[in-house]
Amino acid sequence: MLKIKNHYIAIPVLEVNNMQNEFRPRPQRNNTRMIFDITRAIIIFAVGIVMIFGDRLEIPQVTNLDPLLRYFFAGISLLYGGFRLYRGIKQEY
Repeated sequence: MLKIKNHYIAIPVLEVNNMQNEFRPRPQRNNTRMIFDITRAIIIFAVGIVMIFGDRLEIPQVTNLDPLLRYFFAGISLLYGGFRLYRGIKQEY
């Protein structure tokens, strides 16, 4: 629908109901994203735990690494995994 203000300019008028229907949140998509975030958080958190306790678990790929690098990577993994878990639970998208 067009509203004519003067003879030269035609301005389209959008219906408000159409715009609201297009941008409704889809609960199925939010649930899928929450599951994906929580799964990713658990995997990243588990990598951090394996890096910290690699000596006790006797994993050769972990024990051959430099301890400073290993603990630094474990700390970053734990922080990022915790952040992902927080975002998955909080669901602020």
